[in-house]
Amino acid sequence: MRLFLPLATLAICLCQPASAGDKLGDIDTVVQAAIARNELPGAVVLVLHKDEILYHKAIGHRAKSPSLVAMTLDAIFDLASLTKPIVTALCVMLLIEDGKLNVNDPVSKHLPAFKRKETETITIAQLLTHTGGFIADNPLKDYQSGKDKAWQNLFALNPIAAPGSKFTYSDVGYILLGAIVEKQAGVSLDAFAKKRIFDPLGMKDTAFNPPDILKKRCAPTQQREGRWMVGEVHDPRAYLLGGVAGHAGLFSTADDLAIIARMLLNDGRHDGNAFLRPETVKLMTEPRKVPGPKTPGLRTFGWDMATAYSGNRGEFFPKGVSYGHTGFTGTSIWLDPSSKTAVIILSNRVHPDGKGNVTKLRSQIATIAAKATAP
Repeated sequence: MRLFLPLATLAICLCQPASAGDKLGDIDTVVQAAIARNELPGAVVLVLHKDEILYHKAIGHRAKSPSLVAMTLDAIFDLASLTKPIVTALCVMLLIEDGKLNVNDPVSKHLPAFKRKETETITIAQLLTHTGGFIADNPLKDYQSGKDKAWQNLFALNPIAAPGSKFTYSDVGYILLGAIVEKQAGVSLDAFAKKRIFDPLGMKDTAFNPPDILKKRCAPTQQREGRWMVGEVHDPRAYLLGGVAGHAGLFSTADDLAIIARMLLNDGRHDGNAFLRPETVKLMTEPRKVPGPKTPGLRTFGWDMATAYSGNRGEFFPKGVSYGHTGFTGTSIWLDPSSKTAVIILSNRVHPDGKGNVTKLRSQIATIAAKATAP
């Protein structure tokens, strides 16, 4: 039996514009092309728009060695530097709400080791925006004689530029912010994050040093000391600090990151309840100029907006409004409050040999998502 549509109905079908979901199908194409170029083994991509998940797919493989394992939607990834905004900066915001911190506090107020001429003017705000003057990373050998000695070395560091005079993306600055959080919270960074962020928001698959029950779903990165790093932090400094640090160490899923995105895009509300005050979300996410080589860049307290690190914004999400961050292992998130959109890309591009590169892919996916969700 053959089914014929009336001409008028057929015309309507042919003329209807593609939905956002249809347009987002192009993400499959660009991810598969990047996998074919060996730029990553696989990825989980999630696009959130106005509280609705429009796209959520697992593509490719979670592991290529020692055997092939298909990617799954619930795969857990080493987020690397996404730790900075999602844990460290957010913990700072919570402590500000608690009345225990102020962004204009000198670092020396909370870490007495910095009460010296070279460091006494550095502020928490400068650490949050990578303008404290510290080096990007101090030498790995500074961490190889145990945690106590590692902290002694960190506390002895002096800025290499006058505080506030230069933007230098600095792991050191966020490691120190993690120490400030621990000092004011009275507990470890991971314990405070679990109590004040993960548990209240229902982020059940998010943790530092994931337990065995979560490791089963963790995407591997590279090999260390003859074993694959699975649920073990890839960053060598975070590893030597015990897997918990202000700059790296967090593991999570796309679903859990979507919870963070929803909360921020809804002015701090989660499931109808206040998690952060709207003014705190504004404090965290409003644009702040940082010195650039030619023109000033834009950062927020924890997030990137418009610097050399903001390629994952793509071509169309607005500068000075939208914000996001990347992680070395192949992770990224970008949020646009103006369209209530978030793009989450989780990959383990360093697996198996550290040679993957998702810089182009991140931009392509964000561009597709921005076009699909544009008013």
